[in-house]
Amino acid sequence: MKCVSYNIQYGVGLDGRYDIGRITDAVRGADVIALQEVSCNNPKNQGRDMVEEIRAALPGYFSVYGPNFEADVGSHVNDGQAVNVMFQFGNMVLSRSPIRLSRNLLLPRTRTYGHTNYQRGAIEALIDTPLGPIRFYSTHLDHRSPEERLAQIRFLRERMLNYPLEGGALSGLSEMGFPEPPHAEAFVAMGDFNMLAGTPEYLEMTGRPDHEFGMPLLATHPADAAARVWEGEPATTWVDPKRPQDESRWKRIDYAFVSAGLMAGVRRSWVDAAATGSDHLPLWIEME
Repeated sequence: MKCVSYNIQYGVGLDGRYDIGRITDAVRGADVIALQEVSCNNPKNQGRDMVEEIRAALPGYFSVYGPNFEADVGSHVNDGQAVNVMFQFGNMVLSRSPIRLSRNLLLPRTRTYGHTNYQRGAIEALIDTPLGPIRFYSTHLDHRSPEERLAQIRFLRERMLNYPLEGGALSGLSEMGFPEPPHAEAFVAMGDFNMLAGTPEYLEMTGRPDHEFGMPLLATHPADAAARVWEGEPATTWVDPKRPQDESRWKRIDYAFVSAGLMAGVRRSWVDAAATGSDHLPLWIEME
């Protein structure tokens, strides 16, 4: 099965043009799609309802959307009827197979002064895949503060590892006459982590390499799929919009972290350098 992660920058590419078609065309064909920076009523893209546009363009996919906040950007009364106009910003998961269970995880954040700091999140989707039940996380971390990213990684890793004990979004469904969803140990966390390999927040996720044996596979830490299967240095995933032609300014900040038990099934990882719908590039992994 193929999985892809894409920060779609609310549908606006480096050319400043909104085009949802080139976004959906870039991810079409994946079994599971993780999208970040999906918005509704966003002033930066003329208030498009990206969730409905994406669902309409990919009708063969089941989907869940997790807005991390709602902010009023023009609610009003029209002929006695209250009209909500709320700016939403969050993450999305789409799947060829039905999504059994989902929840939106709101990540730790700190009040800022002088610059915008959104509430960040990760939407969790439990999916019965051809490889068995797997939890997928579409994740977007803070872009300015390493300390905040570190707190967010700690929170997210604890939720991922403790899932079999905590039960995810819902448990005890037999009381309602429904079958209990599987408490899958396997997971894939994909998205825009806004961190570089080797930084403290990255090592909080992966663990530290041994001086002789390298990075071990441990149940307590997810594995960076691209770093383990790529021949040489993994490709960059973010293009500097101020200097798009200067490849020295490009960075690898999007990742697919897989639970240790899944790593043996990861066959390859690649970046779609031809995609033009965002300032990020789609990151793919293939598992069997």
